[in-house]
Amino acid sequence: MSVTLPAALVPVSPTTRVVACATDEIGEVAADIVATVPPHGVLGVATGSSPLALYAALARRRERSLSLSKGPDPDRDPAPGGLRLFALDEYVGLSPDDPRSYAAYVRSVIAEPLGIPTENVRVPSGSTDADGAAYERAIAEAGGVDVQIVGIGRNGHIGFNEPGSDAETRTRVVQLDESTRRANAEHFGGDLAQVPTHAMTQGVATILSARRIVLVAAGCAKAAALRAALTGPVTADNPASFLQRHPDVTVVADPDALREDR
Repeated sequence: MSVTLPAALVPVSPTTRVVACATDEIGEVAADIVATVPPHGVLGVATGSSPLALYAALARRRERSLSLSKGPDPDRDPAPGGLRLFALDEYVGLSPDDPRSYAAYVRSVIAEPLGIPTENVRVPSGSTDADGAAYERAIAEAGGVDVQIVGIGRNGHIGFNEPGSDAETRTRVVQLDESTRRANAEHFGGDLAQVPTHAMTQGVATILSARRIVLVAAGCAKAAALRAALTGPVTADNPASFLQRHPDVTVVADPDALREDR
């Protein structure tokens, strides 16, 4: 159930909608939006913990569809065949087979549960400018992203566009902020030394080229960054604030992420 936001949380941008809902409703609410992607469309996917409930909700919908149809049915199943996935980012130096890689995450958490074939999944790879340019071309050749899912870092990053990333950035290799590496250390056995120092990420301009963007956020740890992104100045100090310039953004967040005192 959506709740009314305090006036102070009304976004600066009139094209940004904020849906506040209970934490356990985020996945289903966001899935309602993501499900608008055409069966042969392009879905941009984020990794990490923020969108997990969303992907679980999409998988449940597919399971219900298969149960009703007694098997895959391209006319009823929203995920197979034509749907293509483009991931936001990937660590530099990790093999796609490394369970800590985002390629493995996209495969196990998104593609396999949704029945999306390997050939329809793209994840950034490599460590050169040419690799970044090749990823940009792949997105363009696919017709662009219909709906892009994003989370928000505690420092305001989207994808791995750390503070300082400007609005013109495209897919490239970036050095990860120390706070980002600390936040992600839990996926590396808590050992900060094992967390890669660099990643390849879609740039801010790449993300903003999507036709529609859905940002999901939960927990008070995201509140300060989210509030600044929604109501503060548009600045490279908080890359998520560039979303204010996009014509179609929906933020799905729980009350903790929308708190005014964090």
